[in-house]
Amino acid sequence: MAGEPEKDSWVFVAVENPGGHEKFVGLTDKDSKFSYIPAFLTKDDAKTCFINMPREQGKKYEVQAVMFEDLARDAAANGFLIFILDSEGRILNKIDPAKK
Repeated sequence: MAGEPEKDSWVFVAVENPGGHEKFVGLTDKDSKFSYIPAFLTKDDAKTCFINMPREQGKKYEVQAVMFEDLARDAAANGFLIFILDSEGRILNKIDPAKK
């Protein structure tokens, strides 16, 4: 498993409604029913994996960089875990930001 990103490091996430009322894209794991935000260590990994992620038709999405600390704060406030994924969508690390 990959280590947890440092709080001041950049991670890459999919954002819904870029340039407007932006929000991080969250998903629910079918087996565990956990709600999580998929995050990536590189922009290339995020772009490669995002092609295969579920999306709502008619909505705009964009991969953006975000400070891990900001992502963790928003995820915790909204009851989401953070899953660090690779380009294939494999989980490298599961992070519960509420336990920080």
